[in-house]
Amino acid sequence: MKKFNIRKVLDGLTAVSSPSPSPQLGAKENELIPETLQSEHFQLCKTVRHGFPYQPSSMAFDPVQKILAIGTQSGALRLYPFRNGNLIMSALFQLRMTESGRSRDQNGRILAKSSRRLEQREGESSLQSQASGQMRCDPKSVLLPRARFRLQKGALVSALADDSIHLWNLRQKRPAVLHSLKFNKERITFCHLPFQSKWLYIGSERGNIHIVNVESFTLSGYTIMWNKAIELSSKAHPGPVVHISDNPMDEGKLIIGFEAGIVVLWDLKSKRADYRYTYDEAIHSVAWHHEGKQFICSHSDGTLTIWNIKSPAKPAQTITPHGKQPKDGKKPEPCKPILKVEYKTTRAGDPFMIFSGGLSYDTVGRRPCLTVMHGKSTAVLEMDYPIVDFLTLCETPYPNDFQEPYAVVVLLEKDLVVIDLAQNGYPIFENPYPMMIHESPVTCCEYLADCPVDLIPALYSVGSRQKRQGYSKKEWPISGGNWGLGTQSYPEIIITGHADGSVKFWDASAIMLQVLYKLKTAKVFEKARCKDEKPSTEIVDEDPFAIQLMSWCPESRMLCVAGVSAHVIIYRFSKQEITTEVVQLLEVRLQYELNDLESPEGGGDQTPAPPTPSTSPSPQTTAPQTHTSTSSNSSDGIRDNIPCLKVRSSPLKQSPGYQVELVVQLVWVSGEPPQQISSLAINSSYGLVVFGNSNGLAVVDYLQKTVLLNLGTVELYGTNDPYQRQPRSPRKSRQPSGGLCDINEGSATSEDRCKSPTSDNRDNSFSRSRSSSVTSIDKEAREAITSFYFCETYNRKADGGLTPSLWVGTSLGTILAISLNMPPAGEQRLLQPVIVSPCGTLVRLKGSILRMAFLDSTGSFLPSAFEPWYEPNAPANGEERDKVRKRRPVSVSPSTSQELSENQYAVVCSEKQAKVISLPSQTCVFKHNITETSFVLRADVVQINTGICVACFCANGHIMTLSLPGLRPLLDVNYLPLTDMRIARTFCFTNLGQALYLTSPTEIQRITYSQEVCENLQEMLGELFTPVETPEAPNRGFFKGLFGGGAQSLDREELFGESGAGKAPRSLAQHIPGPGGIEGMKGAASGIVGDLARARIALDERGQKLSEVEERTAAMMASADAFSKHAHEMMLKCKDKKWYQF
Repeated sequence: MKKFNIRKVLDGLTAVSSPSPSPQLGAKENELIPETLQSEHFQLCKTVRHGFPYQPSSMAFDPVQKILAIGTQSGALRLYPFRNGNLIMSALFQLRMTESGRSRDQNGRILAKSSRRLEQREGESSLQSQASGQMRCDPKSVLLPRARFRLQKGALVSALADDSIHLWNLRQKRPAVLHSLKFNKERITFCHLPFQSKWLYIGSERGNIHIVNVESFTLSGYTIMWNKAIELSSKAHPGPVVHISDNPMDEGKLIIGFEAGIVVLWDLKSKRADYRYTYDEAIHSVAWHHEGKQFICSHSDGTLTIWNIKSPAKPAQTITPHGKQPKDGKKPEPCKPILKVEYKTTRAGDPFMIFSGGLSYDTVGRRPCLTVMHGKSTAVLEMDYPIVDFLTLCETPYPNDFQEPYAVVVLLEKDLVVIDLAQNGYPIFENPYPMMIHESPVTCCEYLADCPVDLIPALYSVGSRQKRQGYSKKEWPISGGNWGLGTQSYPEIIITGHADGSVKFWDASAIMLQVLYKLKTAKVFEKARCKDEKPSTEIVDEDPFAIQLMSWCPESRMLCVAGVSAHVIIYRFSKQEITTEVVQLLEVRLQYELNDLESPEGGGDQTPAPPTPSTSPSPQTTAPQTHTSTSSNSSDGIRDNIPCLKVRSSPLKQSPGYQVELVVQLVWVSGEPPQQISSLAINSSYGLVVFGNSNGLAVVDYLQKTVLLNLGTVELYGTNDPYQRQPRSPRKSRQPSGGLCDINEGSATSEDRCKSPTSDNRDNSFSRSRSSSVTSIDKEAREAITSFYFCETYNRKADGGLTPSLWVGTSLGTILAISLNMPPAGEQRLLQPVIVSPCGTLVRLKGSILRMAFLDSTGSFLPSAFEPWYEPNAPANGEERDKVRKRRPVSVSPSTSQELSENQYAVVCSEKQAKVISLPSQTCVFKHNITETSFVLRADVVQINTGICVACFCANGHIMTLSLPGLRPLLDVNYLPLTDMRIARTFCFTNLGQALYLTSPTEIQRITYSQEVCENLQEMLGELFTPVETPEAPNRGFFKGLFGGGAQSLDREELFGESGAGKAPRSLAQHIPGPGGIEGMKGAASGIVGDLARARIALDERGQKLSEVEERTAAMMASADAFSKHAHEMMLKCKDKKWYQF
């Protein structure tokens, strides 16, 4: 009797209830090829976020824990710890605050609109909740408060632009909000948390100051009203509060800065103003001298005013650092506003005055600057991007002692810079975080997990020579936090292509990110010195060298990149430096004009018979002869045979690393520019590169430097073309398809240009129709080549053995095969030509073909053949030359049953559906309609655990996985809708349940769809708060203690507590309790395993608490017994004594 399996029944019900069922199921194959992957093996969650925080707006630093926090306009907080000089993460935790309204940065700038919810995002090591939508900055922003750490309390106080403040608990692995306070009637403009205090001062737009107990997050009844702070005779409103701080030597004195130029020294005990200081210009910031006798203000006219607290009539000194001093003694010319100033003192020398802004208005075009004034010297430090904020790092956290500044952290719009103040010339620290992913805009990404182990050391060895020099010799000053132990041990590499033509290789192993090597592809071409010298043949307005596609063979280390200017560059990896006298160049004509096409009846399920060899089109079967370029302009000015870019003619010095092997360029044809390349593939075993666009494809032999095949898409069909196509105009005689060309070619006149891939409309492939049927293909779209796959398979039903092949996928859902007749390996490979011949159509699907892969008869993945890496520049008699270069054979597992006659299975995925085709019979054994209402953006065949699956990312935000070969739905999660073309260009899956995409122009988001990885995330989490001793307070000295010259403390509890100040009106603010400890208890995994883990943790903590209570009870009982015994002894001793004997 057959055993009943309830799991198979449930899987069947899941498949039936799926909105896109699999109508064709091969029961026979399903029984013979068991599938190991089940739905419980999959879970989707975010893991790591790399890069620079997008649109930063705030910054805070904990001088004791050595942790830096950066706020963004989207309401996120990124925390940066670093330990023992080794890179921990680019950001260990990311906290996201999206509380109905807008968020505010630490300087008080309004951040962004956001949805009505409060969520936590831990960007570098933990789960993140679903990202919010696109947000915009409020144009009416005003200066607002800082985010503040509670020193040695493991807490962070932050403010949002919706007038709410939040208290974050950093003592747990998953930081969470403990309390929130939402102001109803006042707009928050500034806040200040004194050192080692629990009372938070909040300034408002109305000029009032409220006080909050950050432990309970309740308002105090103590309020400083603006009309009591200013002169009673003043009729004008002083404006919003722009600064609050207490006197370093007297906590009872509070200095309040108003935007209109008024500064008030407030006595907290007497509740009145001691002094008022007035200046004509608006105030931006205020800073104390550590002795508490002076303070400095920065103003909107570029001046700095230094005031003695007991001389309010006029400033003791007025400085215009960058203003021109007139000879007649008049006031200097006004300069740009000084947005922030800091005043730091040293024991051994002059104080530091550090400020941003204040440059003269006549310095047009000058880069943003940070000015450091130390004694008589003034250093102006130019920055690459506008300054958002800066902080001075000091040796002591106590404000009433000599600060001894040693570094300045400068937050720029697109970078983070730390300046060493202790060394001459103020060098910068080498930044260990991967902040410069966006050094040039990222245009494409590739992600490889479990790559060869020797690959990362090889890239690091050649990339270490590219590092900049001149950094500070000191260690990175942000050194807080402890990191957990990860379980991932396999190497991972991320490759990013950029708009300037550069390609960067990143080590992404163990959820870290470090740059390994940078390749500049633009060195191959001539660069225009100015805009007027730009070649008129360029087809983009800007970034003509931008990388559009990449194909990489990690085993052979061969790299092929396609650029936006219709060029392809092939690179070979070498550890030796060489000088290339002449760059090898091939020029290819690839232009076909066809009328509108009509698709056949029947849609995507028809499979036309392949043409016979006698009816197949006659391709070039021999390598073309080397010839000089025929680039020219006709008499009527029509460009023809002209490439878009000019390859350099001078010798090219190539450093160790990736070195140019061959450049292939598409040329203008009869006045029409070449179409951008839409697909690319390289195979090191065959020595071939293939690329295609909307006109057709070209196969290039990069070993013999020849073009093997140059055909339009229609010619691949032969006489069995299922579409009725008519030429629009008589076919012009085709020029030679390619060959070695002279690179000393001129350029022609100007031409209309299209936009760069770095613009918003970068991906032209998304303009085609997304119809669910081939019969309704967009009439304006040509049949473009969308995917390639090199393999050893059966191209025809009658084939009795495996042959090297190239499978081609098109935008109309057709898969065509090209047979490759390879010469013998060795010297014969370089002498005999490769014979290529199209074999016709194999299968058709709905939508554009995205991915192809092959399985053996047991359902195991069959990788493409490759050639092991060897040193190409080794000496002629060296050992490297003597190595036999052998192609890795594709093993075919023997059949597990006599009934199974098929030897391979082809997996094909399009925008709409997936199919599994048995070979050589070419019958569809499995079929699954992935989506009807949307379309697939990215699909990959990946290995996870002990099985393989198809992973898909759809435009509607769904991430799905399908089993192989059965195509059973295993995972379907509505993750991230397509809101930006950047996500579509950069999303990619890889093995072991990993994936990534560019979540913003400056950040890479890595995710996992593996249940095993999700369960291990909790172990990877580190500790932000670590036990650190608080530095000793400064010694007051004998005489200062005797005569009261030291710092004076204040009992804020008595002054601000409910007993002394009463309760604040309930209508002023609303208290919102946060999830706090509940969020901290949640593990990375969910489901039964996660619930059991959380329950176990809760039981352990409860047991610990019960044990502590039991120990305390025992200690109290022992103490009570001792006291009783002692009392009894005293009673016996004094029992018989008289009163006068005591």
